[in-house]
Amino acid sequence: MKGLTSSLWPIRYRPQPDELLSSWLVRLAHGHGLKVQTLCNLAFGNRLQVWNRDIDRLAPLWLIDELCLRTDTPFDVAWDTTLRAYEGRLYPTYRASGMLSWILMLNLYHRKRRGFGMQFCPRCLATDLVPYLRKSWRVAFNTVCSLHGNLLADRCPACGESIAIHRISMVRPDALDETSLAYCCSCEFDLRKAPVLSPSVYDAPSSNLLYGLSSALLSGLHDQTVWDLGRFQVMHHICRIMTTRSVRVRLREFAADACGVTDIDLVNGYRNFETRNIEERHHVIQLAAWIMDEPALRLTHAWQAGFIRYSTFLKGFDGTPDWYVRVVKKFSNWRTRPMYDT
Repeated sequence: MKGLTSSLWPIRYRPQPDELLSSWLVRLAHGHGLKVQTLCNLAFGNRLQVWNRDIDRLAPLWLIDELCLRTDTPFDVAWDTTLRAYEGRLYPTYRASGMLSWILMLNLYHRKRRGFGMQFCPRCLATDLVPYLRKSWRVAFNTVCSLHGNLLADRCPACGESIAIHRISMVRPDALDETSLAYCCSCEFDLRKAPVLSPSVYDAPSSNLLYGLSSALLSGLHDQTVWDLGRFQVMHHICRIMTTRSVRVRLREFAADACGVTDIDLVNGYRNFETRNIEERHHVIQLAAWIMDEPALRLTHAWQAGFIRYSTFLKGFDGTPDWYVRVVKKFSNWRTRPMYDT
């Protein structure tokens, strides 16, 4: 298509609210009547590969600049479609590889996704004029749709495969219409018809806390005086403690008992929170949010009851906020801990 080599493309969609870079790029390709790989080859050349990496996370500047140029989109609007826009909010420093706190992993292998890092809300897709994928659906503590209140899904309910919208044209060569992003790339199931599940609620205040965090991500608001990066880091560390394999650390058991819910067995083996399935994350994040609603009081009770040792509170935790250090330093002398039966 000759128009793709000119300055402005014939089709110049702007990103939808909270849209992911990958979703925007696929919509642009399909708007031109092209497979996404064909558009990328025509516009960027064969040497600049896009889909062999997590482009939402990698977000190469050349790609952002090209999309701004071709679609007449302001740079800040295009940049906000990337997961790098969360730097300083959800994680302290961007890294091109390895784990990023709170960013779900796709686990790419030869352009295929072995992980389940792309969540979706069936009701959002069903009510969209043009279905698209949200940036906030890549955030690990988001397990409930803040708009509709139902549990998010992290895989196709029909075949169990992960969501990979750039591959839909491989199974449906004619799938270049505006609804194409609503279909599973493996079995063509319409994701808008996925079951709508009600989430379990362990504790109303902590659920409201999580709702507030999710809503802030959607609106772009971020009150650093109330919930800054340090608190996100502490909650992430609490999630890591709760998923540890150590039999001497039972913080998850303590929180579940306090909330009056039954703990669940997690998948065996070491797994980062960002690689766990939606059921495990929904369980753990509610318990972690319960801790974070009154961290000083509840961590003290867990330590006093013998469910966690002092060394665990700081182990592997870099950039620890001062308020958290002040709380856990009180636990350094085990002789001051009351004796409880556990």
